[in-house]
Amino acid sequence: MISAELLKILCCPETKKSLALANASELETLNHRVEKKELVSVEGKTLSEPLSAVLLRDDGKVAYRIQNDIPILLIQEGIKL
Repeated sequence: MISAELLKILCCPETKKSLALANASELETLNHRVEKKELVSVEGKTLSEPLSAVLLRDDGKVAYRIQNDIPILLIQEGIKL
């Protein structure tokens, strides 16, 4: 799990907007969209694997996966919401 201290300093690599850990309800909604093949990365790849955790940009337009407790903060890996 990402520490609260780390969450305070993480930001979107593109806009520098704040990021917040998605709650269980938000994650469930995103995974339903993955099942329906509705989620696409910024570079256009359709997500097919369920998300275990994500960071949501504060404007609600992009999310970033967390894999093995490591945030994947690459602009092209962002998930369009």
